Order: sequence, then C-alpha cells, then structure tokens
Amino acid sequence: MVRDKSDAPAAAVVVAAGQGLRAGQPLPKQFARWRDKPVLRHSVEALIDAGIAPVVVVIPEGAHALAAEALDGLSPVSFVTGAPTRQGSVLRGLEGLEALSAHPDKVLIHDAARPIIVPAVIERLCAALDGSEAAIPVLAVVDSLAHARGDVMGEPAPREDLRRVQTPQAFRFDAILSAHRAWHGAADAGDDAQVARAAGIEVKLVEGDEALHKLTWASDFASAVAPVRIGNGYDVHRLEAGEELWLCGIRIEHDKGLAGHSDADVAIHALVDAILGALGNGDIGTHFPPSEPQWRGAASERFLAHAGELARSAGYMLGNADVTIVCEAPKIGPHRQAMRESLARILGVDIMAVSVKATTTEKLGFTGRGEGIAAQASVCLLRS
Repeated sequence: MVRDKSDAPAAAVVVAAGQGLRAGQPLPKQFARWRDKPVLRHSVEALIDAGIAPVVVVIPEGAHALAAEALDGLSPVSFVTGAPTRQGSVLRGLEGLEALSAHPDKVLIHDAARPIIVPAVIERLCAALDGSEAAIPVLAVVDSLAHARGDVMGEPAPREDLRRVQTPQAFRFDAILSAHRAWHGAADAGDDAQVARAAGIEVKLVEGDEALHKLTWASDFASAVAPVRIGNGYDVHRLEAGEELWLCGIRIEHDKGLAGHSDADVAIHALVDAILGALGNGDIGTHFPPSEPQWRGAASERFLAHAGELARSAGYMLGNADVTIVCEAPKIGPHRQAMRESLARILGVDIMAVSVKATTTEKLGFTGRGEGIAAQASVCLLRS
C-alpha cells in the first residue's frame, strides 16, 4: 500500500455523509456490512491500494466513532463533518484536503455507496486529467428510453446521446475547489461534474465499469450474500462389538457397531460438518457437545435436521450433497439407495440431490484393518 502521499497520483474525497435510508439498514448504509466489511471500507481500501493519498472521508455529524471503526488501520485517512447537501459536503471535503500539508494536483471524488472501485478506471481518469481539468467514468445506455407523462409513455429519448454517470470522478484540485466555492445552484448538485460544468469546465468522458454499482435498495445488500457456498466434512468412529451400526440414518446388521457419544453415525456426522462449514457456523461439537448427557445415544438424524434448518434460516437450500463412506465391511452397495432416501428425507430434499458412495483403503490403515469407519462429505448450498 502507498503511504507516502508525495508520490500519490491523486488525493481523494469520499462522500459518506448521507443517511442511506432507502437501503433498509439499521444504520446509514455506508457503515452497514456488505460482503463482510462496512460499505465505506471497501472503497477507501481500494483507493489506498491504488496509491491514492491522502483520503478525506466526509461523514455525518456525530458519526466519527462509526467511521473510525469502519476504517480502523487504514492510513492516510482523515474525517470531516458533512453539510446538509451533497455539494456542501464535497466542498468541506475539498477544504479538508486543502488544509493538509501536501496540496494535491489531482483529486478523485467518490460516493461511498459505490463500494467497488476498479483500478483500471482510476488509471483512465488520472490519464485523462493530463490534458483536461475534469474526467468522469460513464457507461452507454443499452435500454430504450422514453419520457414519462405520469403513467403514460411520452416521446422516446435518443439513447445514443445519453450516458450513465458513475464515480469516482477526477478533477484538477484547484479547478474543482474553485467551482464548488462558486456554486450557487438553486438545488443540490447531482454530482461534481455538474458543478464543474456550471463553472465552465469541460468534462472528459472515460469508460466506466459495471462493477461501480451504487448500493441503493435493501435488495442490493441481499445480493451481496454469496449465491453459492461449499462445505466439507470428515469424521471417524471406532468399530466395537456390542454396538449398533448406523450409517446415513439406516441401521445395518453387522458383527460390530460404531462407538460414540451419540449413535456414532459417522456418515451423518461428516455431512453435518459439511453443512455447518458451508455456513461458517462451527462444527458438530459446537452445536452438540459430547460433554452434554442429553446427546448420549441420540439419533444423529437430529443433528442433520438441525443443520438443514440452519441452512434454510440463513437463506440457503441444498444444491447437492456427496457422502463417501470408507470401510472394508460391511458392503455399502446393498444399502446405498436406502441411505440416499434416508438423507433426502431428513434434509427435506429430492433424492437426486444426495449421493452416497463407498470405497476401501485396500486393507491399509485403521479402516483397512477393520478397526473403524471413516466418512467424508461435501455439500453445495445455493441461495434460495
């Protein structure tokens, strides 16, 4: 990461002073978590990683503690309190930069609600400033457009002449600071390019990126959850005379059974750990500690049903589960279909989502000597 601001290609102002009420979060959206980080941290980290320094973050009044926690460990970062309008907040951010010891030549102004910053876009913006005072990233409009007359279609709009405007936007520092100080618009400025144009500054267009998406609605946060999650599980139990043998929820006649605190169904235990692993929710021992008497002799299908319910509560459905049982005896083949049906019933899924297979270790190791049975499982959870 670049820390010496004298070598930075540009400084940055990140606008994070809004309330973000439309996003449906319990706090302003710039401080809400998105992809396991506060929204604000994503863009500030990306700017610093790209060598942009210093970074001034404009925050709501009274939000210093929230902002400091969100950006803990990042440097060089400073905070200023925003104004009632976006344009006013940007002006305060630019004046915050001016107050710093190093006077920047170029500045990027970015909305914190756009958490992803593409390094190639930063490069295009900074390069464009070598021959102009302002540059913004834009995307072509691909949908047909029309003016609206209430709920009735009006005249079509020529999409060839229109562009979707994104941030960060890049400016020569002195030019955009003067433009903001001279702004006398009756309403708030939609973006900084509007302020620049009002001051007579020509704004160059560079190619943007779809990744610079703005988080606006609650659905934008819901879509940040991984659509697919993968988990793996592994378990081993010892074979002992006098014990019952349970595999995949099916009791199998054999001269030995598996020993354990519960019914020691090694295949289900591996599958439970695979589901919990995909959810990032501990392991089977976390949810059903062997030290607790209530689980002594318990049917392992209770553990699997619990894991399945945790997945559903987290918004996931089972895409598929694959279980491999490792043993010399008993033969698994005659029981495979019943095992698949059992697991599908417990999880409440179609049997085609469940695979059970078996292998041996060619007489090698503890399973080869008939001392125990091992199982491994993999699952794919899909966002429901």
